[in-house]
Amino acid sequence: MARVIAICNQKGGVGKTTTAVNLGAYLAALGRKVLLVDFDPQANATSSLTGTRSAVNTIYHGLTGSIPYTQLVRPSEILNYYYIPASADLSGALVELVSMPGREYYLRNFVHNLRQQYDYIIIDLPPSLSLLTLNGLIAADEVIIPVQAEYYSLEGLSELLQTVDLLRERLHHPIRVAGALVTMYDRRERLAREVAKNLRAHFPYKVFNTEIPRAVSLAEAPGFGKPILIYDPESVGANAYRRLAEEVIALESELHNQVT
Repeated sequence: MARVIAICNQKGGVGKTTTAVNLGAYLAALGRKVLLVDFDPQANATSSLTGTRSAVNTIYHGLTGSIPYTQLVRPSEILNYYYIPASADLSGALVELVSMPGREYYLRNFVHNLRQQYDYIIIDLPPSLSLLTLNGLIAADEVIIPVQAEYYSLEGLSELLQTVDLLRERLHHPIRVAGALVTMYDRRERLAREVAKNLRAHFPYKVFNTEIPRAVSLAEAPGFGKPILIYDPESVGANAYRRLAEEVIALESELHNQVT
């Protein structure tokens, strides 16, 4: 059964979509079968894999049940790496779901039909704490929080962790914080080093050993509709996401021991 991991941070521009796309790519390269669900109306994950945001059948149609999930899953250029696209239509779901019973569980119910077919399902969430984000967190078993190496990025962490606590307490959803991930890191900058140090000292959960560098190739790759694994596989950004995927896979044994 798949590990369902949400990539979430209410602050935009922290490398959230870059992490979702490239973590998924390297999990697949390391032998896992992976599905990326683009759950952001901006559809940046979709364009990062395809070079376009003009998908016709998207996750919106899966939520509404108008198209079966079997017709939404598409293969990427990487073996065993699949995705479900998003589009601006997903913004309409915010309005449509408000009055629906069980409105927080629509994505969870959708993902449940797919769990047996993959080792990992990665959900790229919008940069906000909206109803879409709640759907994504409730659909997930774990959340990875990208944190840009600057002080402003630390400010939103407490609110996101409060949301996670509320999901556990009020909706009885046992979501785990898999860890925080330092992104856009430049070890030459003292501020970046201090932010990473403070995060490791004070964040109440795991902080991944891997730090994602600020790299030109990572910024360029989405414009070509390719993950870094294809665009520039020898780059420092590619090596960083490979190490992150290895860290995520290493947690499998820890999770297995918790279950048993």
